[in-house]
Amino acid sequence: METVIKNGTIVTAQDIYKGDVGIAKGKIALIADSITAKKGTEVIDAKGMYVMPGGIDMHVHLELPFCGTVSRDDFENGTKAAACGGLTTLIDYGIQQKGHSLLEAISARRKCADGRVSIDYSLHGGITDWALARHEMDQAIKLGVPSFKMFMVYRNEGWMADDGDLLQALEATARNGGLVMTHSENDYIIQALLKEHGPRAKELGAYGHALTRPDYSEIEAIVRVVKLAEVTGGRLFIVHMSTGGGADAVKAGQDRGVKVHAETCPQYLLLDDSLFKKKDGHLYATCPQIRKKPDIERLWIAVQRHTVEVIGTDTCTFDKAQKSMWKGDFRKIPYGMPGVETVIPLMHTYGVVKKKFTLPRLVQLCSTNPAKIFGLYPRKGTIAPGSDADITIFDPRKEGTIHCKGMQTNCDWSPFEGYKLKGYPACTLVRGKVVAKNGKFVGEKGYGQFIARKPFGELA
Repeated sequence: METVIKNGTIVTAQDIYKGDVGIAKGKIALIADSITAKKGTEVIDAKGMYVMPGGIDMHVHLELPFCGTVSRDDFENGTKAAACGGLTTLIDYGIQQKGHSLLEAISARRKCADGRVSIDYSLHGGITDWALARHEMDQAIKLGVPSFKMFMVYRNEGWMADDGDLLQALEATARNGGLVMTHSENDYIIQALLKEHGPRAKELGAYGHALTRPDYSEIEAIVRVVKLAEVTGGRLFIVHMSTGGGADAVKAGQDRGVKVHAETCPQYLLLDDSLFKKKDGHLYATCPQIRKKPDIERLWIAVQRHTVEVIGTDTCTFDKAQKSMWKGDFRKIPYGMPGVETVIPLMHTYGVVKKKFTLPRLVQLCSTNPAKIFGLYPRKGTIAPGSDADITIFDPRKEGTIHCKGMQTNCDWSPFEGYKLKGYPACTLVRGKVVAKNGKFVGEKGYGQFIARKPFGELA
């Protein structure tokens, strides 16, 4: 053994038990009640701590060009921040440009990330031109990219997929095992409300964002695309679901046997749209937006009832200077916020400690389920012999408060500034190598690898 983690409490998606973990050649080689470390073996004492599968955030946007700027956490620093927060794998996007090849977009994104990432990563394809991408989907899957985001919004930007595009893409996934991921909002509703409220943009301030992207714009889009998945037998994943009504639509589809999964994010479980009325309310603008308190309550229930099966972050980091580009016009705010560094401690504090769900459920939501759905399992997402030694050693006793100044992120604000935490990652290992300790990055740039994923990922 090169490394032995001793005296910890191992937590998987199903079990909690005491044991030691032995690591050799980047893999978990042995799990036993007690492992005797030989001379020269690195020993990590995890007494009083949880030994969990490393977190997997399947929804990030690092160094994303948007609104004339680029998100602040790039592949280098964004992956360092993720390691500090207990994440060991991220999935970003290779987004096709209208009239250009999807495969070229994926290749260009890999060139941007390879040699710079500090933890492992993969990519989703981002489809903005289905007429071209339909001929490249099977090849992308062969290259290890079996999931494809399609936008039901951003018509003016040329990104929006119409219902015919979605229908055909879902039909294809029934055959090839891919997964269509949808940003589900009704663009026509949003554009109509922007036309109505736009003339009062300066008067409305950041709250205009809430008025022009109402809950029903998301609910209608989810109902519609779930029906398309049902009639095609296709495979569907709803990203960043923000509404209780959207969760109801997903559950109704699941109950009918539709192959639909859903993600929500910490911002939709912990923040509400009253923040838009604050002086710095524009900082909290995301797409879709944070909602009202009843939506928060219903999303927690959806998590508890397994309607929501993944918690991601939709990390897209814009600092205060970038957010100030809005100049009082809510239509010009760069959408997004940081999240990779805080998702696991937040979900432990406000999920496990608040008794909204169990430790194994935390592992399911933030590691095992995304690994299974997105074709990484069992290489990632579990603690088992033969799996990558991607491990988060989590100290449930450590208390603290979120302050952006002490964090790895390049952002100068946090949406969760001042939030109290109970529990924090003490050590993060990627393929057996320690990359972070007690919130500080100790790994090396370029250590991360691109991970090719498999189609037909399922929870069962």
